[in-house]
Amino acid sequence: MAGLNKVMIIGNLGRDPEMRYTPNGAAVTTFSVAVNRRWTSQDGQPQDETEWFNVVAWNKLAETCSQVLSKGRLVYVEGRLRTRSWDGQDGQKHYRTEVIASDVRFLDSGRGRGQDAAGTSGTEDDLGGDIETDDIPF
Repeated sequence: MAGLNKVMIIGNLGRDPEMRYTPNGAAVTTFSVAVNRRWTSQDGQPQDETEWFNVVAWNKLAETCSQVLSKGRLVYVEGRLRTRSWDGQDGQKHYRTEVIASDVRFLDSGRGRGQDAAGTSGTEDDLGGDIETDDIPF
């Protein structure tokens, strides 16, 4: 039986993206996206909630995100969820859930940076296989 793992979010970058390269030369960029939700409680009071997503982009998509995105930019991110785990120095098991981006669309003008609102696509599969995430320093 086939499964489905797909996520789509629209929100604002919470920090500037950080780009690194794996030991085999693959570009990887990480950034966080804040997604706001507003609703009215049963007593009629407006309520706000912000959910933070950690996003990882690979290869050409990583390079484009690193060059074009900055804190506060409005973006659409499409991808899949991945949870990875590691043993911390404290002996505890740690977990981190990330959106592995397959498509990023820049929804604003870039605040005068001369960039258009066109997005780009790319996945870690562009390398011809899975990436060893143990070598990534984050």
